[in-house]
Amino acid sequence: MTKPACAPAIVLDGGTGRELLRIGAPFRQPEWSALALIEAPDYVTRVHQSYVDAGADVITTNTYALVPFHIGDDRFATHGGEWAALAGSLARAVAKAAPRPVAVAGSLPPVCGSYRPDLVDIDAARPILATLVAALTPYVDHWQAETLSSLSEATLVGELTAPTGKPLWLSFTIEDGETGGEPKLRSGESVADAARLAHRIGAHAILFNCSQPEAMAAAVKTARTTTDLAIGVYANAFPPQGDEAEANSTLHDIRADLDPAGYARFARAWREAGASIVGGCCGIGPEHIAALVIDNE
Repeated sequence: MTKPACAPAIVLDGGTGRELLRIGAPFRQPEWSALALIEAPDYVTRVHQSYVDAGADVITTNTYALVPFHIGDDRFATHGGEWAALAGSLARAVAKAAPRPVAVAGSLPPVCGSYRPDLVDIDAARPILATLVAALTPYVDHWQAETLSSLSEATLVGELTAPTGKPLWLSFTIEDGETGGEPKLRSGESVADAARLAHRIGAHAILFNCSQPEAMAAAVKTARTTTDLAIGVYANAFPPQGDEAEANSTLHDIRADLDPAGYARFARAWREAGASIVGGCCGIGPEHIAALVIDNE
């Protein structure tokens, strides 16, 4: 296998929700991956450990679905901070016990719904994200704001995380498929503008996640020509999703061509385009991450 002519990348973990479902954790809508955290946190520990065993350099707190959109307003108001702290402590314990350095990323989700820039409400999102940031701060090495579909979401995250002094990685979801033009966020805003914003607010990295593997190389190249920040990619394994789609609204089919070897080929192309951080999102499991680690050596 031909290896990329570039330095080894930081390897992230993969998806959490489907892996929880695969190993038999409590799992249903609307709670999604938050249900295991609430009812059976040992399963969350098992998922973190599986990614450490696969060779990941970074594991991500299971807080993506820990928002009112998934668990309801009342449960978040009563237990949101408590459960976020639990998620942070679980990830930190696994990282601390690892036989090599493993970092913990604090997942900060799109509060008003994934893939839905039309639903972004900054005033509503502010107190929710503030709760997650306060609870996770003692446990995380950096913030990973994930699946952002608009610049306004990223701006808010930058404002709320800056006082913690911890590095911020901004990760955007982009339009799926080979667009043939300038890559864009799901809001229609440009990847170039997202890269400029990341630089302006002091982010340490700009990433692209939860989109088709085919769409990612163009986003990496655009970011590379716009900023000198570290660039990362963690794609999903779904077929392309239309404008009406919502991430985590249902279990989408997984593409047959995105087995571990197939996914690693995409990751190699992202690295050759300039990515220095690679991992996986929905549908990408420990076996895929192990393949990335082998190809990264």
